[in-house]
Amino acid sequence: MLVLSGVEKRFGSGERAVHVLRDVNVSVEPGDFLMVTGPSGSGKSTLLHIAALLDMPTSGCVSLLGEDMSGAAERQLSQARAEHIGIVFQRYALLGRRTALENVMFRFRYTDHDRREARERANAALERVHLSHVAGREARLLSGGEMQRVAVARAIATRPSLLVADEPTGNLDGEAARAVMEVFRGLHRDGLTIIMVTHNLQLLEYASRHLALVRGRLGVSDDDGAGS
Repeated sequence: MLVLSGVEKRFGSGERAVHVLRDVNVSVEPGDFLMVTGPSGSGKSTLLHIAALLDMPTSGCVSLLGEDMSGAAERQLSQARAEHIGIVFQRYALLGRRTALENVMFRFRYTDHDRREARERANAALERVHLSHVAGREARLLSGGEMQRVAVARAIATRPSLLVADEPTGNLDGEAARAVMEVFRGLHRDGLTIIMVTHNLQLLEYASRHLALVRGRLGVSDDDGAGS
């Protein structure tokens, strides 16, 4: 599904260069629920952005579905993201004065789906995250947990091969976080491949694999059978 080989990421050059990732090697198989943990500043978000093709490594290779994306032009990267990758951010990134349904439909702006199909898929995605009842409500009127589940619906509406999530429960209380994670659990059971970064070790029960990132390096081997 996704392979990172010898990935390095640094900012700046010479003596002032900041090394964020160092020789990271990860192979994500179809059906994995890979959770990456680590303290603040360990490089988790940078790793996720590279996995989501939002950023490219300084050196090393990134392969998605067998295709090397390392030297791809931005147009090709955008197309790959639109077709194959759903992305969930910590702060939802919703349009507050648009309805939940409109926010999910926004995912289709770079696809060739007609409006009717986009609406049908958006409604199906909201149902999948148990939010059909708020489809017509403006996002700004939703709770934090509801907003995050709308963000998940938006990410899965185009039926991507890979879902990546950056601290999706970081802004939520316990009950709302559990509701979001149960959605992730269900998506994983249905076969969706997921990569998620978090600092919350209590969430490892939801993952099938675990990697720990320490100072830009992977410090723990795979943890099979952590739960699904």
